[in-house]
Amino acid sequence: MSSALTDLVPHPIVQAPMAGGVSVPQLAAAVSEAGGLGFLAAGYKTADGMYQEIKQLRGLTSRPFGVNVFVPQPEYPESGAVEVYAHQLAGEAAWYETELGDPDSGRDDGYDAKLAVLLDNPVPVVSFHFGVPGREALDSLRRAGTFTLVTATTAEEARAVERAGADAVIAQGVEAGGHQGTHRDIPENDGCGIGLLSLIAQIREAVSIPVVAAGGIMRGGQIAAALAAGASAAQLGTAFLAAPESGAHALHKRALTDPLFARTELTRAFSGRPARGLVNRFLREHGPYAPAAYPEIHHLTSPLRKAAAKAGDAQGMALWAGQGHRLARELPAGRLVEVLRAELAEARTALSDLAGPGGDRR
Repeated sequence: MSSALTDLVPHPIVQAPMAGGVSVPQLAAAVSEAGGLGFLAAGYKTADGMYQEIKQLRGLTSRPFGVNVFVPQPEYPESGAVEVYAHQLAGEAAWYETELGDPDSGRDDGYDAKLAVLLDNPVPVVSFHFGVPGREALDSLRRAGTFTLVTATTAEEARAVERAGADAVIAQGVEAGGHQGTHRDIPENDGCGIGLLSLIAQIREAVSIPVVAAGGIMRGGQIAAALAAGASAAQLGTAFLAAPESGAHALHKRALTDPLFARTELTRAFSGRPARGLVNRFLREHGPYAPAAYPEIHHLTSPLRKAAAKAGDAQGMALWAGQGHRLARELPAGRLVEVLRAELAEARTALSDLAGPGGDRR
């Protein structure tokens, strides 16, 4: 790993921040205590809610951790498209006996207030999703002693991250579960995502800052492959989703390995932005018609998703998951870090043996 990352954590394992109540303090603390980098997700929380979780996490561990923040979205969707989609979802609202949410509930996710909290009460690491923060924000965080990362899904986006002054870039492959961190939401680019190993190579040639690999990683051998490709560390989300410390709904955890949910797909159905989830009824029926309107669609469908979870209906929930979801293991988060470390060491030894005096041992 780069020296800056090595100073923070002893092992190149980062627990991805998963918004929506998954990345709770207990999960982040368990990962950090095991030598990885645990993360809180500030997305969809108020600034005070984020601060309270930071305080709780600090009471659980003295080791480094991170907080993830959503960058405000610059594009405004056509209101007509949101209204049409709301009309389409009327039957869902009737079925779950709830009202649709207000699509105009806010676009910036309390960004400025969260930055103010993170500058007044600095944390070791802050990462950004959905775009690049301004240089002033990144410089201010650096002066406060915070290491910064920004997600990129292309080499061009990675260059923008480096120009803005971030300390490292998260290379998010198309395999990743949850929302793609594209800097601009362009519908014409749907389905054009880059696989992780190709993306690492492209970004490594485009920038000089460290790269953290994210997307479909579930085993230590895959971490070894990402490191061999040029990454400094690997970020895993779905791998930690099934852990008992995870705040994910029990139905969501079970669905990861349930044969009923055989594959994942990128969809706008739940939020209006491309996000990878397990294919269920809601995704199949509404995905083809969902407009590019984030966070308006997220606000619109929020009551539906909550009602489906309350009713125990996984077919109406947003079951975010990466392509490696069938490899999920129901292990405590700290134990999973230990297993990943052992697998990584074994893979590295095997690679070293292949490159040793014995020559190519294919």
